[in-house]
Amino acid sequence: MGDANSATEASHSQSAPHLRRVLTLWDLIFYGIVLISPIAPIPLFGVVQEQSRGYIVDTLLLGMFAMMITAFSYGRMAALYPSAGSAYTYVGRGLNLHLGFLVGWAMLLEYLLQPLINAVWVADTIHGWVHWIPAPALMAVFVGVVTLLNLRGIRASALANKLLLGSMSLVIAAFMVLALRYLFHLNGWGGIFSSLPLYDPKTFNFRLVGGAVPLAALTYVGFDGVTTLAEDAQNPKRNILLATVLVCLFTGAFCSLEVYLGQRVWPAIHFENVDGAFMEACMRVGGHPLFLGMTAVTVVAALGCGLTGGLGAARLLFGMGRDEIIPRRVFAHLETKHNAPNYNIWIIAALAFGGGWLLSLNGHGFENGAEVLNFGAFMCFMGVNFATFWQFGIKRVNGGRTNLLADMILPFLGFAFCAWLCINLNFIATMVGAVWFVVGGIYLGIKTRGFRDQPAAMDFREL
Repeated sequence: MGDANSATEASHSQSAPHLRRVLTLWDLIFYGIVLISPIAPIPLFGVVQEQSRGYIVDTLLLGMFAMMITAFSYGRMAALYPSAGSAYTYVGRGLNLHLGFLVGWAMLLEYLLQPLINAVWVADTIHGWVHWIPAPALMAVFVGVVTLLNLRGIRASALANKLLLGSMSLVIAAFMVLALRYLFHLNGWGGIFSSLPLYDPKTFNFRLVGGAVPLAALTYVGFDGVTTLAEDAQNPKRNILLATVLVCLFTGAFCSLEVYLGQRVWPAIHFENVDGAFMEACMRVGGHPLFLGMTAVTVVAALGCGLTGGLGAARLLFGMGRDEIIPRRVFAHLETKHNAPNYNIWIIAALAFGGGWLLSLNGHGFENGAEVLNFGAFMCFMGVNFATFWQFGIKRVNGGRTNLLADMILPFLGFAFCAWLCINLNFIATMVGAVWFVVGGIYLGIKTRGFRDQPAAMDFREL
């Protein structure tokens, strides 16, 4: 008996380090804010202002409503399945593996579009100020830098991320202070406080505002990253749920204030350089120093997003190849010197440049790319909301007790709202997204002999 107890204690002692939960609620919230970034709405400012005819604040607040409900669903599923894989795991285990594969296919679209939209935005923004450099050339330079860094296995350190977050926060704080000072000197308190950015009966059009919400929702993409820390969080059933919702709430409130001030300083709805529209407001309140500072941090942040997005896509393709979900010979190949999935990195580079160039042919490359990315995100969100509805409302995993509001109404509203956002994406995004899903569905049907077999499950823990 003593030996058995000793063996049990030894086993418990050896496993204890793997079960330590050290991340507090505030740690999770900070992580989520870093993922989303305090400058998230800046690249969208000009495009959404034009689409909504001057009501970008309303679009962000409407988007926040949908994202907070979806964040609630993510938090509940993370408590139910505290493992890596996020939406892929929640839908695969909460509904079935076939739907899980399609959600994973949507996640792949998100990852692949990150370097593309950042390349397009940086190229268009710089081209707007330096007209003699062609936008495709700038796009090629951006994609080339991201590709070379990822081929060398370079990853951003935690210190670099904190420095970048600190510099972004300082520049945004400077803009806010200078904007408040400018508006007060211009028209007193009436210049600062106004209901016009929210509602003007002469110009408000709900159809136009609603049509701009799907693009504005890009501001919130990334909050689901908090759920990947479920195994490291203290009291995950409470804190993961709270953190995801609070990250969305903070993002909505802070970013709405940010663009509210930008809209008050520069209330135009048409811009010569639509991708750099927010910089015009910075120039007006802070001159060249603030203009250059904001441009620098947004370009560096875009480079960081392109790096992490490209590397994430390469790793996801590698994992799918390693688990033989897609051809192993190509996608599971590793370059030995830098231990990098170089074939995948080159494929992503080609897609980023070629896709960015094609989506830019009509002059709306960033808008088109961002909405295609959102198509993938909204499909993931719909899947997680429905999985929450199924697990808690239908299967009653809480032990037979059903809370009508939390278990059924909220996840169904989240599903419906995300479906509405998906339907309201522009035609190009809808067509590209639909083709992507059809290809994924056909491939899944072939791999599973007409959906008779279960698809291979991807192991995210090894990525």
